[in-house]
Amino acid sequence: DQAHISDDQVMVEFENGNFHFTFPNPKNVSEFSMTLFKGHEKKEICALHLSKETVIFQSNVTYCQTQNSSSSTTFILKDLERKHIDVYTYCLEIFLPPPYIECCLKETYLYVQDKEDCFSFGLVPWVIIGVIIFAVFCVCCVVACCLRNKNQNCESNSLEYNSEYMPMAAVNAAKKPRI
Repeated sequence: DQAHISDDQVMVEFENGNFHFTFPNPKNVSEFSMTLFKGHEKKEICALHLSKETVIFQSNVTYCQTQNSSSSTTFILKDLERKHIDVYTYCLEIFLPPPYIECCLKETYLYVQDKEDCFSFGLVPWVIIGVIIFAVFCVCCVVACCLRNKNQNCESNSLEYNSEYMPMAAVNAAKKPRI
């Protein structure tokens, strides 16, 4: 029995905001490793090592989780941001039965649009316009209050007959004639 590797069945799906990379487990193999690399420099982010009944999951980042069933292995990338845009490569290593086989199954470019880009780009100009209108309104209110207070002060000063501007003796205001 020879190990069987099928590249056609590798699936990349986007579901509930997460990317799922599902690979069929190689047939007639008792020990293998499947690894997900990021970038052209091939930085390992997630791995699974299966040996008989032992399954070892390894993740070097917080946004990658691994799931395994009897027929497939799935790498799940969650809460992705713009900084996660890159090329992702999936490699399989078969240890038992001999001979040792290492192959990279698939390379996928993953583009992630930031969540806040969807609405904040259109919202920012409106927020700025709103702040400017509010500031202009506040300045107009302050100017109107100052002018009103100044007018009231002028009117009250004009009725003051004993002010320093009239050095003459105090004069009573003219009385209205009564009929």
